[in-house]
Amino acid sequence: MSGEPYITHPIAVAKILAEMHMDHKSIVAAILHDVIEDTETAKEQVEKRFGEEVAELVDGVSKLTHIQFESKAEAQAENFRKMMLAMVRDIRVIIIKLADRLHNMRTLGVMRPDKRRRIAKETLEIYAPIANRLGMNRMRLELEDLGFAAMHPNRSRILKASLYKARGNRKEVVGKIEEAIRERLRQEGLQGDVVGREKHLYSIYKKMKTKQLAFSEVMDVYAVRIIVDNVDACYRALGIVHNLYTPMPGRFKDYIAIPKANGYQSLHTVLFSPYGVASEIQIRTEDMHRVAEAGIAAHWYYKSSEESSRNNAQIRARQWLHDVLEIQQKAGNSIEFLESVKIDLFPDEVYVFTPGGDIMVLPRGATAVDFAYAVHTDVGYHCVAVKIDRRLMPLRTELYNGQTVEIITSRGAQPNPAWLDFVITAKARTNIRSFLKNLKQDEAVMLGTRLLNKSLAAHGMSQENLSEEQVQKVLEEFKFDSMEQMYAEIGLGNHMPMVIARALLMSDELEASSGTAGGKTKPLFIRGTEGAVVTFAKCCRPIPGDDIIGFVSSGRGIVVHTKDCKNVAEFRNRPEKWIDVDWEDKVEGEFAVDLRMLVKNQRGVLARIASALTEMEANIENVNIEERDGIHSTMSFTVSVVDRQHLARVMRSLRSLDMVVRIQRLKK
Repeated sequence: MSGEPYITHPIAVAKILAEMHMDHKSIVAAILHDVIEDTETAKEQVEKRFGEEVAELVDGVSKLTHIQFESKAEAQAENFRKMMLAMVRDIRVIIIKLADRLHNMRTLGVMRPDKRRRIAKETLEIYAPIANRLGMNRMRLELEDLGFAAMHPNRSRILKASLYKARGNRKEVVGKIEEAIRERLRQEGLQGDVVGREKHLYSIYKKMKTKQLAFSEVMDVYAVRIIVDNVDACYRALGIVHNLYTPMPGRFKDYIAIPKANGYQSLHTVLFSPYGVASEIQIRTEDMHRVAEAGIAAHWYYKSSEESSRNNAQIRARQWLHDVLEIQQKAGNSIEFLESVKIDLFPDEVYVFTPGGDIMVLPRGATAVDFAYAVHTDVGYHCVAVKIDRRLMPLRTELYNGQTVEIITSRGAQPNPAWLDFVITAKARTNIRSFLKNLKQDEAVMLGTRLLNKSLAAHGMSQENLSEEQVQKVLEEFKFDSMEQMYAEIGLGNHMPMVIARALLMSDELEASSGTAGGKTKPLFIRGTEGAVVTFAKCCRPIPGDDIIGFVSSGRGIVVHTKDCKNVAEFRNRPEKWIDVDWEDKVEGEFAVDLRMLVKNQRGVLARIASALTEMEANIENVNIEERDGIHSTMSFTVSVVDRQHLARVMRSLRSLDMVVRIQRLKK
């Protein structure tokens, strides 16, 4: 696409490996790495001319081009799986592949913008993290910066300009710090190279993004590296720089004593300089520096020496590859394998399995409800419970890597407004809000219809007896767009049903009909299925069987209280807001009620009470314990019951426990 001869790409890949001091077979394989994929040459021909080792390396890097896959994602995942398995057999496969990707990224400018972004995304998501996992820091940094520039060209350009602007002043300051450190090392008789360096663009961008910082707030844009002869000298140098400038508390890290997972070793510290710049200092030996830059590839620098057997990056990479092999043996398909490996590369994401073995990727902190909506919106709408690793758990349970999550649904179930308190994904949050909004509208229309019919019935009338003129006149008077809007406004408590009823009836009809009804009206019957437009007051928590009364609240519909609730007395001076309500013969659902118990302080008292409540099929929603004296405690429970009879059975059961001194239903 660039117009250059094709051979320039394999030669460039071989040159990258030569700069890394790779062995001759790796360089031969790099020159041949696209031969099997892009020409008629078979693996056997490569093996015959260049040997089995080179043929295996070339085959490991080659893509699977002759197999038909159901989707592009599956093809990419299978290519990745094959490459990783070849890498388990020979680590050089991934090093060649990384060099191949690095040259592709360097020449990405000739590609279409959409293809550039796709390749850059894959580089940032898979190849740069693998380079990091193998400790190949130099390659990782270049892959990240090139990927960043292709993925976010504007952000990259603006950040580069900001860095260039700030460079002059800061570079001069860092130069002074470097010179001060060199001088102090000389005074202490310690040999060492002191090198200043600029942080890479993508590292700065990630820091700004994760910590929500402006560019001016990123302090350690410049760092100083001290390279000394041995480990003892590292710690001596640390003491010297800490005496020179004040170290920043909590920012010292000893990666020599505890190396990173990829074998990286260094001492890190951040110092306050007198110039108002905080500088990161890295102290390491020459060998550590080589491993830090080249990682696993550093093995080829000195593989003939005895040190190769003690190369940390090599040992740790082998261990990681062993884990990769284990994942492959247990993974059901290529996509699953790819996602499993990404768990290790991206700890900020959670990877969980569906019962069918598919992998779902969720942000860290995601709950079972987030998972349900990620599977399908309908699964989210109707979920009632979750099994995590075959155990029933609450829907608010946070998910962790590797768990198998099974959502239990029910056709009649609906989203709970309380879910909004703990879901973290945008999909779950948006869908719950949308559903509840529509649901409340429908419920308000149904309740408004019932309330208006009840008010009309008080005057011996019904909606069927009303003329179209009467209805239209009221819609215009109250500025309603439709009958549905009128019902919804009544149901939400924004308009009183008796006011609308009076407006619908002519005054003469009202007077004539009022005598026939005798002033008696039937109460509005509560079914328990009215949803968000009928709520039960938390001050008295009414349950089926209690004498109740309704209060019309603007925007909330009807709030139901018990008739003996002390808050009812406060609202007596607003009779127009009260409405006569009663329970239907068959009420659906469960209702919360507060219980207070005085109990003896004994071991296991909470467990005994919880067990008794479970036996009586009463669900505990909340519990609070207060110690009154050394002998007794007060326990307050919020439990769900079906009606007064169910509550009576629950209280009788609890009263029979020897540790319960007193029990009462609580009304605030």
